[in-house]
Amino acid sequence: METTEWTIPDLLQLSGGYWGTCALHAAVKLEVFDALVGTARSAVEIAQLRQTDPRATGMLLDALSALALLEKRDDTYIATPFAANHLSKTSPGYLGHIIMHHHHLMPGWARLDEAVTSGGPIRENNSHSDNGIVRESFLMGMFNLATLQAPCIAQAANLSGCRTLLDLGGGPGTYAIYFCIANPELTAVVYDLPTTRTFAENTIARFDLTARISFTPGNYHSDPVPTGFDAVWLSHVLHSDGTEACSSLLRKAVAALNPGGILMLQEFILNDAKDGPPFPALFSLNMLLGTEAGQSYAERELVAMMAEAGLCEVQRVVLELPNGSGIITGRKA
Repeated sequence: METTEWTIPDLLQLSGGYWGTCALHAAVKLEVFDALVGTARSAVEIAQLRQTDPRATGMLLDALSALALLEKRDDTYIATPFAANHLSKTSPGYLGHIIMHHHHLMPGWARLDEAVTSGGPIRENNSHSDNGIVRESFLMGMFNLATLQAPCIAQAANLSGCRTLLDLGGGPGTYAIYFCIANPELTAVVYDLPTTRTFAENTIARFDLTARISFTPGNYHSDPVPTGFDAVWLSHVLHSDGTEACSSLLRKAVAALNPGGILMLQEFILNDAKDGPPFPALFSLNMLLGTEAGQSYAERELVAMMAEAGLCEVQRVVLELPNGSGIITGRKA
C-alpha cells in the first residue's frame, strides 16, 4: 500500500475537517442554496425566508462564501454556478439527497469508539429505516451517486445477447434504467423491499421506461427471487452482510440466471491486504456502525464467493470508478 507523508497541518485538517462538512449539511437542510440561485439576497432576507436567526445566518453564509459555494457581493450573497447546479432542489444535478444521507450518518460516526469497543452496531441501518426522511435520503442519495457512474458502466458492460436483467436489491432502479437505455432490446426487473417501490416506480417513470422496467417487492434474504434472467446486477449489496449471508445471496443470484447468463457485482473493493484503498477501508467502519456483520471485502474474497456460488470466468472489469468501487463478473456454466 502506498504510504502518505503526513504533516501536522494535514493531520489537523483531517481532525477538524468536519466543520466545513457541517456547514454544508446545515445549508442543504435549511435549503439556503435554493433561495440564492440567480438572485442575490442579504442575510436578513434569507433569515426571513428560512425563519432563522439573522446574525447566525450571516455567519453561515460567510462560511459558505469562504468555501466558494456562495459569492458575496457587498452585503448580499448568490450561489456559485456549481452550487446552483448541485445544491439547489430545482436543478436536475441536485446532490442534496446524498449529502443529507451523510448528515444522518454523522451521529453514529461520533460514537465509533463505542462500536469498536462493543464490536456491534450502535445505530439503525439507514437502508431499512422506518423514518421516511432518512430512508428517502438513503434511496435517492444512492440515485445521486449512481447517476454519476451508471452511464459509463452501462456502456462498458457487455450485455450483447441479453434480453432480461434482474437488478437485485436495486433501490430506485438507477442501474436498470441506464442498462436499458444502453441496450434497447433489454427489459429489467428491480427487486427490493416493498418500502422501496414508490421511489423506484417514480424514478423509472421519470425516464419513461415503465413499459420495460418493472418492480417486484421482496426480501432477497428470506423470500424467493425471480428466475429466468440473462443478466443479474448486484450493486453495493454484499457489504451489508457477513460472508455466510453473502454466499447465500450469491447462490440465489446464480439460480436466477439462465445457463450462460452473466452476474455483474459492484462493491467498494479492498486490496487483498485490506489496507486500502482508503474509501473501502473507511466504508467498512460505516458498516460496523450500522450492521451486525457488514464490511468491505477484498477482491480475492469476492472472487472466491462468486466461484463457490457456481460462476466461472470470474474476473475484475478494467474500469476506473470513484471511491475504490469495482466490478467483478462471472458466468453461469
